[in-house]
Amino acid sequence: MSKRETLKRLLRYLLADKTAFAIAALFLLCAVVADVSGPWLIRLFLDDYLAKGYYPSGVLWSLALGYIGVTFLSGVLHYAYGIRFSRIAIGIVQTIRKKVYASIINQPLSAFDYVPAGKLVSRVTNDTESLKELYVQVVASFLQATTLILAMLTAMYLLSPRLTLVVAILLPTVVLVMFLYQRRSAGVFRESRDLLTDINSVMSESIQGMSLIQLMGQQQRFSERFAALTDQHLNAEVRIVKINGIYLRPLIDLLSGVALVTLAAIFGWHGSEVIGVGVLYAFISYLGRVTEPLIELMQRLSLLQQAIMAGERLFELMDAPPHPYGDDERPLACGDIEVSSLSFSYDGKTPVLSDVNVSVKEGGFLALVGHTGSGKSTLASLMMGFYPVQSGSLKLGGRDIATLSQHALRSGIALVQQDPHVLSDSFRANVSLDRDVSDEAIWQALEQVDLADYVRHLPSGLDTAIGTGIFRFLPGRSSCWRWRVCWSTSRAS
Repeated sequence: MSKRETLKRLLRYLLADKTAFAIAALFLLCAVVADVSGPWLIRLFLDDYLAKGYYPSGVLWSLALGYIGVTFLSGVLHYAYGIRFSRIAIGIVQTIRKKVYASIINQPLSAFDYVPAGKLVSRVTNDTESLKELYVQVVASFLQATTLILAMLTAMYLLSPRLTLVVAILLPTVVLVMFLYQRRSAGVFRESRDLLTDINSVMSESIQGMSLIQLMGQQQRFSERFAALTDQHLNAEVRIVKINGIYLRPLIDLLSGVALVTLAAIFGWHGSEVIGVGVLYAFISYLGRVTEPLIELMQRLSLLQQAIMAGERLFELMDAPPHPYGDDERPLACGDIEVSSLSFSYDGKTPVLSDVNVSVKEGGFLALVGHTGSGKSTLASLMMGFYPVQSGSLKLGGRDIATLSQHALRSGIALVQQDPHVLSDSFRANVSLDRDVSDEAIWQALEQVDLADYVRHLPSGLDTAIGTGIFRFLPGRSSCWRWRVCWSTSRAS
């Protein structure tokens, strides 16, 4: 997906709630009208009253109150626009984050074989935060700057078409500067974002494997690896700062200064007979109000680059195909297992299983014995449907596993792993997995695994909070490990 397609896809989320977007746009339009009205009122005072020495108190009070009123109204409307647009942006980020997470947990296990967990966590957290900056900072500023510039140019043209031409000539130059900035900064921002993802990945893996790192005495090597990535990220950030220092405010300030000097020269050449003092003041004021949005917009380009890179990675996850299941919804009629000429490889090069043939009737037992890496867990994973069968056939209950739907497969087969995954939650949440399960059923399940007495003696019972790995060190629990594949003809409780 190209950068343009990624940006278009991100912007389409803005129109998901058209009513909220229209209300925010209305607030912005009214705020810009208020911004334009202030200098216009000052221009009226300078040219129509001050220059002529005419000071009617009623009119002057009206102009003063009107100026104060539009200034106050501008602040209120800009605040309302910012709040409305921030709500839209945060809602979009939440939607994308949910979709990315839903896509991740529905992908086949093969998608996680060579992707570190830290990188996935970084994408779900850091990349979605970059998208929030896109909507809150970049898009909001772009809409505000574009509307303000168009309104200011319109007001300038109504005051003096000749002076407006001076300002309008500078706009293509600004667009050229923005284009050059985008070309120079794109690769650097991609490198910086990738390095930040690697840093998060190394940090996450180090914390997860801290016991192994210290056991093998590898603290120094991991520290050097982390330091090298950090230094590379620092160098990338320094290059970004240098690019920003050249292309952002200095060039825009230079262009604004040229425009200001040109306006002053025209006024000095023709005098106030052609260009009134009020018109000159209004143009200088409008020029300042046009320059600031341009500078702000240029400064936001760095966030735009980061957001596009983040969007590419997030859409890659969102568009990844889910785990393939069949369409056969019928429950398994029996627990027969039939494996014929089964071969499998994770990377397509190194075989893990080769021409395996197994036949187990319902109610029978199968023990797999072998060295680490001989394929015991791989065969169990294939029986669970975690990986598609590459060669040969695997039948459950006389039906090819590839034809079974997710519901039929998961309701008819269960796996008790040697290293269980425990949620950082209560006993109740770990047993029920947030399903609507009665406490009686939970206690029955704990009885079956010989944990009921232990849980009853805990101060909070089923509400006792536990964490990952606690079952390895429970008092009175057996230290041996075992795994088995359990078959049933009905949904497991």
